[in-house]
Amino acid sequence: MPRQIRLNAFDMNCIGHQSPGLWTHPDDRADTYNTLQYWTDLARILERGKFDALFLADVLGVYDVYQGSARTVLQHAVQVPVNDPLMVVPAMATVTQHLGFGITCALSYELPYPFARRMSTLDHLTNGRVGWNIVTGYLDSAARGMGMPQQVAHDDRYDLAEDYMQATYKLWEASWEDGAVLRDRTGRRFADPDKIHRILHEGPHFRVDAIHLCEPSPQRTPVLFQAGASKRGRDFAARHAECVFINGPSKTVIANTVADLRRRAAAAGRDPYDLVIFTMLTIITDTTAKAAQDKYQDYLNYVSEDGALALMSGWTGLDFSQLAPDEVVRFHAPSNAQTSALEAFTTADPDRQWTVREIARHAAIGGRSPVLIGSAAEVAEELRAWVEETDVDGFNLAYTLTPASFADVADLVVPELQSRGLFKHDYAPGTFREKLFGRGPRLPATHPAAAVRIAAQPSPRDPL
Repeated sequence: MPRQIRLNAFDMNCIGHQSPGLWTHPDDRADTYNTLQYWTDLARILERGKFDALFLADVLGVYDVYQGSARTVLQHAVQVPVNDPLMVVPAMATVTQHLGFGITCALSYELPYPFARRMSTLDHLTNGRVGWNIVTGYLDSAARGMGMPQQVAHDDRYDLAEDYMQATYKLWEASWEDGAVLRDRTGRRFADPDKIHRILHEGPHFRVDAIHLCEPSPQRTPVLFQAGASKRGRDFAARHAECVFINGPSKTVIANTVADLRRRAAAAGRDPYDLVIFTMLTIITDTTAKAAQDKYQDYLNYVSEDGALALMSGWTGLDFSQLAPDEVVRFHAPSNAQTSALEAFTTADPDRQWTVREIARHAAIGGRSPVLIGSAAEVAEELRAWVEETDVDGFNLAYTLTPASFADVADLVVPELQSRGLFKHDYAPGTFREKLFGRGPRLPATHPAAAVRIAAQPSPRDPL
């Protein structure tokens, strides 16, 4: 049986996500991002197309590296204004039954105790359809907004993340035992206090002395996504992630990253294919190849290459305005931003050199992702080729126009994939984790979170 392709929609609670300037196209609806109808309409389209999830990006802070200012991103609405991604999820959950929601939350700026409650609440309200994209942040502007002079150094952020994960695992997995919730109306006992435990976590960065405020949600720990592709980020993913989001401009870059992630997972004692790896792509399609090309040519009239360079400057920490348009971009000493973003256009593919002008044109539609242009049948075959040549499991699909790009995939590309046996005809039952992996709603015993669970045998009770 052919390998089943996974599809996520990639969006953000903002106007200009990955294709700067295209919000000005007359068919785009991104500027209605601050209405519930935008999100409920999108959720219905994605569930119609059997998308696995809506993957919501987020940043705290603005992209102010380009020309040393935020003026460009403010003028072109490049990921600013940006609203809280968690707030729109319950509305989408009410109009869908199966669609998952992967939500980006930076652990650098929120303590584990309240964050664990927020995610458990969402897991309850969605009936177990929530995932957490674990990021550590990369913008100094975000750190300054949180009262810090600058963000924590790149590798130090992953030391903090390791401690953060242990604290949240304990809250989600070890505070309330199975069977702690009774809901006994006759006996007037909602819960058994003897099966609820105070978490005492003493880590190098975080301390917790509390019970988890939420009763166990359907998944307890949300599905764990991770989106850091640096070497340190890949080590973190190999230990903790269930799904990994990667990014790169070509099959060569992506194939190397996928192979490295699977090697690291094996070295960490995991089945390498326990990692479901998504790479970002942008699809422009129609009923014919010519119609798809016509769309692309039309979109070029609306792009903002300045906005694209402002995005790239923020991602890499390199101010592209200081380089000549035809200068080849070289790898510099690692910055405190996304080191993998600069590697993707410099050292990751030794056979490809990128000038500033080429990067601007590339990033103006689809950000850092490759762009597939063609009929639905051609796109389906190219997606098959990507899976076969890179060993990736699926795709986070960025949009050019919203929701039109997602509707095109749902209505044109998905049927082509289904006819080839490459995509599901219906959702599996259960929670987000059950749909993705075909196993129980909780993290498996092989995952590090399992080590903190309350043992099945009786144990000394903690005073509450």
